[in-house]
Amino acid sequence: MRPEILFPLFGPIGSLKGVGDRVAPLLERVAGPRVRDLTFLPPQGLIHRRWALAAAAAEGEVQTLTVTIDAHLKPSRPGQPWRIRTFDETGVLTLAFFKGFGPHLEQRHPVGAVRVVSGKVERDRLGSAAQIVHPEYLVPPERAGEIPEVETVYPATAGLPSRAVRRFVVAALERAPSLPEWLDSAWLERQGWPAWRPALAALHSPQAEGDLSLQTPQRRRLALDELLAHQLALGQRKQSRREVPAPVAAASELADRAQAALPFRLTGAQARALAEIRADLASGLRMTRLLQGDVGAGKTVVALLAMMDVAAAGLQSVLMAPTEILARQHFETLQGPLADQGVNAVLLTGRSKGAAREALLAELESGSAQVAVGTHALFQDAVSFKALGLTVIDEQHRFGVSQRGRLRAKGDVAHLLAMSATPIPRTLELTLYGDLDVSNLDEKPPGRTPVATRAAPMTRLAEVIGRLRRAVEGGAQAFWICPLVAESELLDVAAAEARFTALAELFGCSVGLVHGRLPAAEKDAVMARFVAGELAVLVATTVVEVGVDVPAATIMVIEQAERFGLAQLHQLRGRVGRGSGQSSCVLLYDPPLSDIATRRLDILRQTDDGFLIAERDLELRGGGDPLGLAQSGFPAYRLADPIAHRDLIAVAADDARLVLSRDPDLASPRGQALQVLQALFDWRADGAIGEAG
Repeated sequence: MRPEILFPLFGPIGSLKGVGDRVAPLLERVAGPRVRDLTFLPPQGLIHRRWALAAAAAEGEVQTLTVTIDAHLKPSRPGQPWRIRTFDETGVLTLAFFKGFGPHLEQRHPVGAVRVVSGKVERDRLGSAAQIVHPEYLVPPERAGEIPEVETVYPATAGLPSRAVRRFVVAALERAPSLPEWLDSAWLERQGWPAWRPALAALHSPQAEGDLSLQTPQRRRLALDELLAHQLALGQRKQSRREVPAPVAAASELADRAQAALPFRLTGAQARALAEIRADLASGLRMTRLLQGDVGAGKTVVALLAMMDVAAAGLQSVLMAPTEILARQHFETLQGPLADQGVNAVLLTGRSKGAAREALLAELESGSAQVAVGTHALFQDAVSFKALGLTVIDEQHRFGVSQRGRLRAKGDVAHLLAMSATPIPRTLELTLYGDLDVSNLDEKPPGRTPVATRAAPMTRLAEVIGRLRRAVEGGAQAFWICPLVAESELLDVAAAEARFTALAELFGCSVGLVHGRLPAAEKDAVMARFVAGELAVLVATTVVEVGVDVPAATIMVIEQAERFGLAQLHQLRGRVGRGSGQSSCVLLYDPPLSDIATRRLDILRQTDDGFLIAERDLELRGGGDPLGLAQSGFPAYRLADPIAHRDLIAVAADDARLVLSRDPDLASPRGQALQVLQALFDWRADGAIGEAG
């Protein structure tokens, strides 16, 4: 139940004075539905209003002038503005108004009246005549005090200007109470940070550009509050999961025999991850673990051995992949080793139909199939398991929370192992995976040859195509990735289709095309032809970034590579170099390159460590949402920036861990204050954002 002290902040936004039926939905679009949401809306900028004389008014600057009304100039035809000519002792200033304000203006500002006007100054091409279009203020001299020298700018929307938003923010702030302190007082004093209520007030009253920084004391304090609320929720969820009983699956001779039969030895990272997973499976408590590793780091083998342990315990395992072709690849990888040890595996996808599908469902329900591999078809209502002990979700971020939950519901106490081939920066790991145990595969299996990576300008396109043609004639297969044209999938598709047409003229029918707008079955069919070696060149948008495994493909061409992020380039490059042959990646770019683009391509040429690349990507991109975090399961923070405030993530996580170890029920005075904090941000252990399982 929400603490009573927060009731004023959680009133509907329409309860603020002046917020009627027309304004409420506009204000909700800008900030949110509650009064609190306005207090959490940081200002975007500042307007500095400087006094000036007409002759010296600076173009492009917001200026305030005292003028006398000289004449009202009515528009001579529709569409022209109503103009007011004014003057001071140094020159003339014209005020322009559109949308039929004229008669009203003439009545309120008669000729001869003295007025104070403020707005952005424009000048004609000769730089002589000055004008202000739709002045923000036009008032008598006695009301000049209403014009702020420094004005805070807030997000606006059609029908609701920034100034109106600012007025409602001020009204919302008046309802914000002083709250009990939830941060350690000694630590707070060392940081020199204000209390919560003064920090909020300072956030909304910047006086200089520096006050808008994400690193001001008030913004860092508010950011830590939000991060701490989130880490507490993640920690509570982690605690509650650890208390859920689960079937025991001990390390088994079955898995040991399978491991001994592998044609390679596990890397140190694989052995470590397997030991961590085995400890979870044998604990009697439900595992919720993420197995994170670069492309080719060997996640599937670790999952295979865990499935062997589960099968030896008389339980079933399921592995869900986001696409049919990836599910089939997993099945082909797993089926042989499982069958060699007498473990029956089945494949269930959308293509499983009729009597064959019914037979598969019967095997799962009876328990005669110990392992199921498939797509989203696995969580359909008709699918049931006799004794589901382990759920493995590959590329878990590509499934919705509800989809993952429906699969988990097939076995109420099944262990969960999520897998991801997209390493995120370690500094952000706690934010996304704070409620999971994480195993990182940070070693590549021996024998993998690094992908030779080089950059070339688009002016050498013909040379690159010539080399590609010779390689294809020698039996090679290649990916050709088309550029991110804009924030438009249609434009991306058009670019891919154009490149496909050009390459098809040279290579004939051995060129295929896949993009995000193709029906799934058609896309899978093209990919299957490429995997089977029927196509030599696959032209694609970034739909091939994760998942597909084509060991025979040894060439990756990425067109206009400067348009891609560093981590994404690394993921694309990871599609080749999966076999024993030497592979290469060509990064085509449009010169001249910016400094950041140059550094990005240099980093890619220097290393193939996905974790290191993720960190470098973070450093190059800066704040905001540069990694597309909102689409990656990251929480929708209001005051914290997971990049600019990444040093505070560890602080919040450490504090949350300490608090929960000492006071798991948050019953102490500080614990009760922390309950207010959690209610303030709506972070709850049963509904924290960023669910990974």
